[in-house]
Amino acid sequence: MGDAAVTDRIQPGRATWRDYRELTKPGVVALMILTSVIGMCMAVPGMVPLDALILGNLGIALCAGAAAAVNHLVDQQIDQRMARTRNRPMAQGRVSPLQAGLFAATLGVSGMLILLIWVNALTAWLTLASLVGYAFIYTLFLKRATPQNIVIGGLAGAAPPLLGWTAVTGEIHGHALLLVLIIFAWTPPHFWALAIHRKAEYALVDVPMLPVTHGDEFTKLHILLYTIIMFLITLMPFVTRLSGPLYLAGAVILGGRFLYWAIVLMRGTQERAAIMTFKYSINYLMLLFVVMLVDHYVFPIQG
Repeated sequence: MGDAAVTDRIQPGRATWRDYRELTKPGVVALMILTSVIGMCMAVPGMVPLDALILGNLGIALCAGAAAAVNHLVDQQIDQRMARTRNRPMAQGRVSPLQAGLFAATLGVSGMLILLIWVNALTAWLTLASLVGYAFIYTLFLKRATPQNIVIGGLAGAAPPLLGWTAVTGEIHGHALLLVLIIFAWTPPHFWALAIHRKAEYALVDVPMLPVTHGDEFTKLHILLYTIIMFLITLMPFVTRLSGPLYLAGAVILGGRFLYWAIVLMRGTQERAAIMTFKYSINYLMLLFVVMLVDHYVFPIQG
């Protein structure tokens, strides 16, 4: 009965360019490319070479879009049953599995060729590892296997600053790994807040998100604990002399606001605290990296 109702809501039609754009999750990719660009900028004292800036981010973006398209392909049936995702192109039948698969392959191959030919092999293979980690290891296996799915799978989504750094320097540096660590620690409180808000939908499609398997209170506690860990990690760029005083002030203010929302969510005093925490988390990461970038040029650290 439920599946029949879902089928009735599907409205197949000819795919437009907007449908293919949506397959790439452009908002998510834009945030990833922002962190990649800032990774590039943090890697060098001056301006980033234009070829690395353009071609490096183009290759990374294409591979990220390919991973997102695979996510749409694998999650098609789940997406049809969730209010948040039921209007996606594949869930509505406007893009077929074959079309999505060919689109993802085209983006992925194009991105890898750009990185291999015009950037460097290290960035290309790290980007491929990130693509495989998100599109296959997380989406195909971890998402349905463990409530810790977002913690383990979050490493793939945290890679862009490292990819940007290696695109410019051709080597892995401890500071680049620190940028990865910031996003890695940010991912659980960011996504678990959404999971609390959409708990009923995840339960409906049998995806073992933490609120579904362990309850809201357990999840809220872990959001607070991860937010504290994330806050401490965001102070490390100042401690390790990657960033200066402007970044430190921004990290404390932005992180303090994140802690505020985590505490509000924990206390249960606001009905919409989960979705408000989720929305703030997106702005938080964007602003934190922008402040880091401004600090890099306003207060350059002398080696």
